[in-house]
Amino acid sequence: MRLEEIQRALRDEGLDGWLFFDHHRRDPLAYRVLQFTPGSMVTRRWFYYIPAEGEPRGLVHKIEAETLTPLPGRRFLYAGWSTLVDGLKSIVGGDRRIAMQYSPNCAVPYVSMVDAGTVELVRGLGVEVVSSANLIQFFEARWTADQLSMHLEAARKIDQIRRQAFEKVGAKLRAAERVTEWEMQQFILGRFAEEGLTTDHGPDVAVNANASNPHYDPKQDACAEIKKGDVVLMDMWAKLDRPEAVFYDITWVGYCGAEPPSKVERVFTVVRDARDRAIARVKDAVRDKRELRGFEVDDAAREHIRAQGFEEFFFHRTGHSIGTEVHGSGANMDNLETHDERKVIPWTCFSVEPGIYLPEFGIRLEVDAFVGDGEARVTGEVQDKLVLIL
Repeated sequence: MRLEEIQRALRDEGLDGWLFFDHHRRDPLAYRVLQFTPGSMVTRRWFYYIPAEGEPRGLVHKIEAETLTPLPGRRFLYAGWSTLVDGLKSIVGGDRRIAMQYSPNCAVPYVSMVDAGTVELVRGLGVEVVSSANLIQFFEARWTADQLSMHLEAARKIDQIRRQAFEKVGAKLRAAERVTEWEMQQFILGRFAEEGLTTDHGPDVAVNANASNPHYDPKQDACAEIKKGDVVLMDMWAKLDRPEAVFYDITWVGYCGAEPPSKVERVFTVVRDARDRAIARVKDAVRDKRELRGFEVDDAAREHIRAQGFEEFFFHRTGHSIGTEVHGSGANMDNLETHDERKVIPWTCFSVEPGIYLPEFGIRLEVDAFVGDGEARVTGEVQDKLVLIL
């Protein structure tokens, strides 16, 4: 277990310790951060406390005394509920400010693994329970140099596939051949497989009003044909089919014709500029070595869309953490769905994807932003004008 690293992070956060809790394997974060597999069944509650200084201490039920065997430190045993409380007092000691997988008002659902009753139990010991959200991000969301390299390789492949997909639509239209959203989705999936890429679902290919559904998913028997005069949105995400690979996630928009309507051009411009303002907020903060939190990035994009009169048509967060899962466990760029106060920390990646969804068409432009040591950058190609599908 990475004990020294955890304790150093606790001291940096000004915390007395970190209390892990699980019952029936409800908290996968605990097992990943502690890097252990239980030594017995998990049908009873266990607690494991890592103080900022000193030896860790565990609390397990007598009939599952081996649960925490793989972890260092002394173990206390309990059987009845009264001895459970006494055991908690023993492992926590006199510490008063302790992190748990808890988020006030469930602001960060990804971290809210501990039930309200258990939080009440710990608070009853005179302990202040604070969120482990920043700690979880530190141990779960940071990439390695190899993961960044795999991300950049996936980006090159997916950017090429995206270009080919738009070109294929154009070829079909020039040949007066029928082409559908579902057909293009299957084309992209086929190219993913050929390039050694994998994904959990999607991609999303959507035209006109369907593009106003951010989670639209075309089906063979429920999809639209792509025709001249259509707005076409393509959202694709995938990663290399290798251990510990991380995702690359983008959205581009095209128009089937040489002269897009002025309304489409205007909405595209507003979304593009909102995206660029969010990216600038990230780059400026990293350059100036200023602390940056997820909600601030959302504000940068949302304020511009609001000023242009489209606030009601932008109804999701500006971006999400990216990791081995397309929606990772790091800070989200969000001040709408939640008020994400987590810090944007080095060696993490997230999407920046504002959108405007009108009844007749939707525009979303998505890039991935990586924050390194003293620099922030977009990791793939950036769309600055509509793709004209001719």
